[in-house]
Amino acid sequence: PSPGTLCRTKPTDLVFIIDSSRSVRPHEFDKIKVFVSRVIEALDVGPNATRVGIINYASAVRSELGLQGPQSKAALLQAVRSIQPLSTGTMTGLAIQFAISRAFSAAEGGRAGAPNFRKVAIVVTDGRPQDGVQDVSARARAAGIEIFAIGVGRVDMGTLRQMASEPLDEHVDYVESYSAIEKLTHKFQEAFCVVSDLCATGDHDCEQLCVSTPGAYRCACRDGFSLNSDGKTCTACNGGLGSALDLVFLIDGSKSVRPENFELVKKFINQIVDSLEVSDKQAQVGLVQYSSSVRQEFPLGQFKNKKDIKAAVKKMSYMEKGTMTGQALKYLVDSSFSAINGARPGVPKVGIVFTDGRSQDYISDAAKKAKDSGFRMFAVGVGNAVEDELREIASEPVAEHYFYTADFRTISKIGKKLQIKICAEEDPCECKSIVKFQTKVEDLINSLQQ
Repeated sequence: PSPGTLCRTKPTDLVFIIDSSRSVRPHEFDKIKVFVSRVIEALDVGPNATRVGIINYASAVRSELGLQGPQSKAALLQAVRSIQPLSTGTMTGLAIQFAISRAFSAAEGGRAGAPNFRKVAIVVTDGRPQDGVQDVSARARAAGIEIFAIGVGRVDMGTLRQMASEPLDEHVDYVESYSAIEKLTHKFQEAFCVVSDLCATGDHDCEQLCVSTPGAYRCACRDGFSLNSDGKTCTACNGGLGSALDLVFLIDGSKSVRPENFELVKKFINQIVDSLEVSDKQAQVGLVQYSSSVRQEFPLGQFKNKKDIKAAVKKMSYMEKGTMTGQALKYLVDSSFSAINGARPGVPKVGIVFTDGRSQDYISDAAKKAKDSGFRMFAVGVGNAVEDELREIASEPVAEHYFYTADFRTISKIGKKLQIKICAEEDPCECKSIVKFQTKVEDLINSLQQ
């Protein structure tokens, strides 16, 4: 289903403030329009839900659509299509002042600040403003407007930080070109979602456990039971113990993964480790970190239980150099899955490769060899990761083996999907450990979305 159907948005007055100064070429301006349209498509729009306004600015400011304008999705998308660039200077401060005094005003359709209301402005700019933005942005924030600043190309990062709301890492985004602005679509679609917990409200028909997802739910079973094909009822398992699996993580420790994000990556690894049954007979886990060189943190089978694995993951220090993904893949194939390093013959081999950037070396041969050797390869990319590279690493069917997110904070969601995937080939009884874990992850995901 499209995000719109899953997403009940908190009533929001949302105003896009779009730079169409002369440095923005017409085909680039089209990319901004696509981005705005995609975000609108995912919203729950309507007079009592989310209302959208659009301000177009250069040296002058033009209101393209007021909050009181027609608020059907079709009308909004039509309004976006008809916007033309102004192609003059860059008066960003003036545009923000216009938002405060006009766009969000009651006269123009802004709704009074009830407690469960949001006022949000998304500013997209590629230039240095010719006027000041610091004071006017502070006034906007003081008036309760949450500001997201998106900078493109040669934009001045200081300006973005002066405009944006706190915490800055959630409100400032930078993309290198207009063609990369698509990457942010997902972030903003998620930013406006409110989780409606159907499990808590009892709107479900699960026999044992109900697991909430935003605006939807699915059923699960207690330990020792597996979910039947109707997706609701459960059958007792006959003592399945979790399957044998040799799982190696290949983690990008290059300097573009900032220290706080490296900590999120460790959490992501431990989230998946949590869902496994670890023992000599069941899952073994190995961990390799790479940057300009490759370092085995620990081989398969060195640690015999989850607690020790998770402690070792937490202790991993950050290499902080380049991105030699090809070299790391070669190491995975030649060393990590060898018997000397604890791999067991005849046991399924799974590699999870995590990266946030373009590789500085050649990956094709090693990626192909990994798949030809029968290893099941998952590729997880964040931020500036290159989707073509992720696809090249991923096993068939590729769509089920590669994941991309614009933002490190949402990787726990990928962890969630991955547990199911690692396990999907096995007998559902052998996957029961995942159920324990789902409720924990749900809580984690819900807290991330707040």
